[in-house]
Amino acid sequence: MDEVELYREQVLRHVSPVITGRFAGYQTSYTREVKVGQPLLVLVYLAAGVAQMLGSLLRMGGARRSFKELKKGPEFLVTPLRVRDDLGQTYEVEMHGHLPQSALHRGDLIQLTTRPQKDVRLPVRLIQVVNLTTMQPLTPRIPTMWSHLGPALLLQAMIGFLVVATVAAAWLS
Repeated sequence: MDEVELYREQVLRHVSPVITGRFAGYQTSYTREVKVGQPLLVLVYLAAGVAQMLGSLLRMGGARRSFKELKKGPEFLVTPLRVRDDLGQTYEVEMHGHLPQSALHRGDLIQLTTRPQKDVRLPVRLIQVVNLTTMQPLTPRIPTMWSHLGPALLLQAMIGFLVVATVAAAWLS
């Protein structure tokens, strides 16, 4: 057996929604993709296409992202962090999104609110952290499907829905 294996710290999975302990540090970050719902994306894309077509007739063109690009979804940062409780046990939690660099320092007393993830093999996900040393509440933010689509495409989709609804109402009456 390797010497490294003998002294490897045991990292536990926490089951309750609140963890209180000392911040032990961040692990290596990586990115993960947000899932985008296909049916809703198709509706938004088609409605925006109606508005885009109407805009091109009125010579109000604009850049348009491809369906394939929109379907991919935004990526967000995943940073595993470790917390050591009063008994010396170490727990790993996944933080999705960003926190300010100065928010947590090694040794700060923190209280984490967590939630289990859909994949049970993954550590619990950090919802909110309160730095009890500075009394600062922090919430990491991740991109959503709506922020990925962007305000321009969503505005075009709303205009497209209104045009289709107006044409359908006129045709049915």
